[in-house]
Amino acid sequence: MATTSSRRQLGRSVSIVGAGMSGFGAFADKDSRDLFVEAFQDLLDHLDQGMDIEDIECAYVGNYSSDLFEHQGHTAPIIADWLGMTPIPVTRIENACASSGSALREGIMAIASGMYDIVLVGGMEKMTNLPTEGVTDVLATAADALYEVPTGLTFPGIFGAIAKAHMDRYETNLDHLLKVAIKNHVNGSKNPKAQFNVTIRNLMERRVTRAEQRGQPVPDYNSEMDFLNDPGANPWIAWPLRLYDCAPITDGAACVLLVASDIAHNFTDKPVTIAGTGQASGRPLHDADELTSLSAARTAAARAYEMAGVTADDIQVAEVHDCFTIAEIVASEDLGFFEPGEGARALDEGRTALDGDKPINTSGGLKAKGHPVGASGVAQVAEIFHQLRGEAGERQVDNPDLEVGLTHNVGGTGGTCVVNILRKG
Repeated sequence: MATTSSRRQLGRSVSIVGAGMSGFGAFADKDSRDLFVEAFQDLLDHLDQGMDIEDIECAYVGNYSSDLFEHQGHTAPIIADWLGMTPIPVTRIENACASSGSALREGIMAIASGMYDIVLVGGMEKMTNLPTEGVTDVLATAADALYEVPTGLTFPGIFGAIAKAHMDRYETNLDHLLKVAIKNHVNGSKNPKAQFNVTIRNLMERRVTRAEQRGQPVPDYNSEMDFLNDPGANPWIAWPLRLYDCAPITDGAACVLLVASDIAHNFTDKPVTIAGTGQASGRPLHDADELTSLSAARTAAARAYEMAGVTADDIQVAEVHDCFTIAEIVASEDLGFFEPGEGARALDEGRTALDGDKPINTSGGLKAKGHPVGASGVAQVAEIFHQLRGEAGERQVDNPDLEVGLTHNVGGTGGTCVVNILRKG
């Protein structure tokens, strides 16, 4: 067998020079193509030096299931037409919730190979056409239909099992899960494009006000924890997960413009470089070695760190895949930010808050920003792009030396993970 070096490097440097997002939320009057156009227009409106659309040579679009959500397949040429980009090649990438993270990898490699210089990468999903049970059924197609689905393990059930295993092994408790939700809603309240740009305290106060206005018994809440422990306000979904442990059903789109780094100055004086990228596959959860860690995440992170020449200690801001609150805790450990079992303790100490030493999900994360599954990976990259450029507004990390950020995008029951490391300049 031929031997090769385990360390992989890009054939040439790739930079991000622009990013755009639609609003995230529920939009009855829009479909996924409308949302993608909105995100692309946002990119163009904020591109430092402008560009001619005809300069884009290729595009990759992450989308999990427009086929089931919208009864629309073959979406790539539709996007090309709606953006006025025909006849360039546009390819749809499907990898469950990691669809646009995987699309980004394809765009990176397209430029690194020398085939293209300018590539558009995006993601989109229109989910709210269906009722909740319909969305649950669609998302369940990302689990193993032979072994996982027949047992009744929808995604809340799967991540409920992960949460229970973590609690049993590491003494993580229900309050730790709620602290993730509280933190991410605080961050989301500072993000004008977030689906829930309100804090948990805001939601608590609204519930009290509604009860007063309707002449109903007024809840006696002294804190967000009281509110989140009220089964009437925060019902159980799949023990130990409650409503506020779950990311919402979301419509949205996001995109970024990738270029060869040697021409990045034609678009901006503040490019963000792809320092490292890693993607890995893992066995379905029913066949995994353990429930408290995702092997694909650990492998993808290791490859990205190696390519970038950094360690977990060098990461200054991160967007991780918090489809459920336990997923953020597990990710923080899989990525090496904290030792196994210490992710919950880091929450207690405020280390992952906006003003902590390892801020996670400054955008509000999937939990508050929203989770249009095909768009989430690129939306994470857009957030880190803005953070490293110092343009994240009220949620900007207060670190004058902010230089290195990370994104972590998971698909299915952990079967796919994409990790990207971005560097300022």
